[in-house]
Formats: sequence, C-alpha cells, structure tokens
Amino acid sequence: MTGGGPASGTALAGRVALVTGVSRRVGIGAAVSRRLAGLGAALFLTSWTAHDREQPWGADPGGVDAILAELRTTFVSPEQRVEQLEADFMDPDAPDRVMAAAVEAFGHVDLLVCNHARSSQGGLGQLTAAELDASFAVNTRAVLLLVQAFAAQHDGRPGGRVVLFTSGQHLGPMPSELAYATSKGALVEVTASLADALADRGVTVNTVNPGPTDTDYVDQETREHVAGMFPAGRWGAPDDVARLVAWLCTDDASWVTGQVINSEGGFRRFR
Repeated sequence: MTGGGPASGTALAGRVALVTGVSRRVGIGAAVSRRLAGLGAALFLTSWTAHDREQPWGADPGGVDAILAELRTTFVSPEQRVEQLEADFMDPDAPDRVMAAAVEAFGHVDLLVCNHARSSQGGLGQLTAAELDASFAVNTRAVLLLVQAFAAQHDGRPGGRVVLFTSGQHLGPMPSELAYATSKGALVEVTASLADALADRGVTVNTVNPGPTDTDYVDQETREHVAGMFPAGRWGAPDDVARLVAWLCTDDASWVTGQVINSEGGFRRFR
C-alpha cells in the first residue's frame, strides 16, 4: 500500500461504511476501504468490474476476491466484517438495492463514500446524447439517490457522514472529458445543498477532489509528464486522498460540512 499501511485504531469502531467503486487494489476505493477498516469500521463495498474490463486499464487480475481477502487481514477486531455487492449504477434502482442490502447485512449505515465513477473520453465534437445520459446516470444521479437512500435509513445516531468525489473541472478545463466533467461538476454545485438538507440530522456532507491520482491508468510517458506538474515530483497516490476521506469520517471532522476540498498536492495544472 502506497504511503504505509492504515493506522490501526477504534475511531470508527461500531460504525458501518458503505463505499462504492471498490474494484481494483490499486484504486482509490480500495485505499479508502483499508483506511476505514484500520479505524475499526465494518465495510459494505460495491464494485462494477464489467466497467473496468471495458477500459484500457482492465479489471483487477485477482478480481474482487483479492480485494476482500486483503481487507480481511487489516481488521482490528473480530467483530468487523466486510461484505461486497456488484452494482451497475446505470440502473436507476441500483442505489436503493445497494442501501437495502447494506442495511440487511449490518442493520444500519453510518458512513457513505461515493467513490464510483464512469470514465468518459470525448471532446465537444465527440459528445453524444447517449454518453451524456450514461455519465449523468452513474456519476450524478446514482450519487444523489444513494444519499437519499442513506438519509432514509439513518436513525439519527451520532457520526453520520457522507463523502462524495469530484474531479478538477471546477479548477481548470477538462476539454477532452466533457461528459465526465459535466457529471462530476454537478456534485460540486450540490454539496452545500445536500449538507444543509442533512445538517439537522447531524450528518456532514463533503466532496473531495483528489487531483491526478496514479491508479495505473496512464502510459509511462503521461505519468512522467504529469509528475513534473507536482511540487513533490510525483502523482497523488490513492492513500493520499484516502487519509483525508478517513479523517472526514471521524468525529474529529464533525465541524466540517458543505465543503469541496481539493487534495492535489499543489498540482500546477497550467504549467
């Protein structure tokens, strides 16, 4: 695990985290899951390996089973469990099914981390209605419906947390990923409204932009070029943003809500 293993602790003991988009060991979702598990949370994970198989980077060679086996070795108490479900968020009913399955498995969900995403390449000349609809369905609609389902089952117990993921489209242009940027940009704009909607329930809502993160999806030439745009001379690692997400899920972050937080290591996108 890049950046060292997850800190073992009990800050989230007794809490249940639903983390979406956990399908590759090198991904952000897996890193977030390691951190939350290390803090004592039980985990309900979703993945959609069919999407990864369609992408240039491909699915995890060990499959989801490899992720689950690794996570189960990080638990700090015998009471912790990890469950997993394949979920295609193109289906408008998937968010409700996922939340219902998590509640059935654990009784409740305290922490919702919406890490899943549909990748989409294409500039203005390549836009299609079908791709815009698909990107919105997965990256925006499913997130809002997951938050809705989370709120419906939340019983007011302390420690309710929602963490969403966006990209850097609010900081600079992404002209070759217009459908993706549009669907992710919507989450930036809705963060404050969701936070207000859940504030009286004691639930915080924040959105994180991890910046360029090396999850093994680019070629070596691109990796070296982008690395030079960071003061540290390297890309962000999945664990860099996972540490922030884990902190936002703890009681130490209870006074932070409605924020879009850029965790980019000083990325110089215009250099």
